[in-house]
Amino acid sequence: MEVDNYNDPRRSWVTSQMGNSKLNVLLVEDDEIAAQDILQSLAQPGLSPVHQRVNTQDTFLGALRNGSWDAVISDYALPNFSGPEALRSLRQFGSDIPFIMVSGVFGEELAVAVLKAGANDYLLKSNLSRLAPTLERELEAAEERRRRQRAEGERQYLAAIVNSCEDAIYGKDLNGIIMSWNPAAERLYGYRAEEIVGQPIAVLFPPQAEVEMQAIMAAVRRDEIVGIQDTERRHKSGKLMPVSVTISPIKDVNGAIIGASAIARDITKQKAAERERQQLIETLTAKTKTIHALAGLVPICAACKRIRNDRGYWEMVEIYISEHSDAVFSHSLCPECIEQYEQKSASPE
Repeated sequence: MEVDNYNDPRRSWVTSQMGNSKLNVLLVEDDEIAAQDILQSLAQPGLSPVHQRVNTQDTFLGALRNGSWDAVISDYALPNFSGPEALRSLRQFGSDIPFIMVSGVFGEELAVAVLKAGANDYLLKSNLSRLAPTLERELEAAEERRRRQRAEGERQYLAAIVNSCEDAIYGKDLNGIIMSWNPAAERLYGYRAEEIVGQPIAVLFPPQAEVEMQAIMAAVRRDEIVGIQDTERRHKSGKLMPVSVTISPIKDVNGAIIGASAIARDITKQKAAERERQQLIETLTAKTKTIHALAGLVPICAACKRIRNDRGYWEMVEIYISEHSDAVFSHSLCPECIEQYEQKSASPE
């Protein structure tokens, strides 16, 4: 096994895009001279390879496990190993890095079989001048595949977030046509996605909210985020619902605004809590005023102990206090009254 370094200060587009200062090549080759020829063909402007040479399946698999490789270049036939076996092991390992087969013999059937098995290209050792441009092309293609995979992974991840979110999330284009609709939007508004996608956003607005709708779209075109804490939207049934809404512009890869996303939250419970809080404040305020009224001058009859109420009528103390406070009266006799009652009962008539 050998490790050779070729230090070229120049870097290719591929290596700069990949963020590596070196091109890491795993070379499956038993012939040292052939290996040097391959490496010399790569040591040119834009490619600066670092390689490990292996010639058995065990060393090949060990290199895959322990190294980070940008490409595999393999001879077709080795005494104790083969290019097709290396290719099969690489793909079973789960790697999508470029695999280029080189051979001293040519046959169309052989080339077709190698390409069908998953090799990225098949070259003759007598024509290694094609190796560097072929490798650079495949490295660029591999990087593009990785970019697409990352983008798809991010798209799926974001889709999972949107679909599992408890808030209604939906998108619309600049003409106000609904383009996307998550499950929470179905629950909030009552429309299934297949019913609402393609419909104008106006179906969700009360008739009197046209000015609000136009103002939102104008702000989106100005690249502004709109947050509305308390507004109304229309359910499929026609019922109006209190909601809070945040609307953000959607941009394409070039930064052009192509639509808007909306995040809506049902605030029915919050509105009910606010009403209860207001009612409690009003009740406490009224009771406070009542307490203040009882603290003022209260006319009371010295003989019958009746109180003159706010309307000028005389009424029993129990009634007046009950109307002006939360006090509840129960009637009984105090010890002194009981004693007087018993004495009066015991005295002869």
